[in-house]
Amino acid sequence: MKYLELSFDLIYALIGFLIMLGILGGIGINKPRGMSVKMWCVGYLAVAIGFDILVVLGLLSNYTPLNNLLIGLSAGAATGLAIHVMHHIDEENAHPTFIGH
Repeated sequence: MKYLELSFDLIYALIGFLIMLGILGGIGINKPRGMSVKMWCVGYLAVAIGFDILVVLGLLSNYTPLNNLLIGLSAGAATGLAIHVMHHIDEENAHPTFIGH
């Protein structure tokens, strides 16, 4: 029987995932937490720009731990987006809208 060995690659990716999900959860995935909608949008923009800068640094430096962290950050961002979309699907199910009517 084989066991999953935790490598540093997987650990860095998991840390990145938890960081991104924590940041998005902290500012509010579906609605602002303790801030205006404008500041919420600025917060999301800051997260995106910070992520973009890290991606450029990771690609230019080819630093493996940073690249593994970026993989986790990407997964966390995708999960945050999926949670946000599910919120809108739940709203649409509760109050259906029809485009063109």
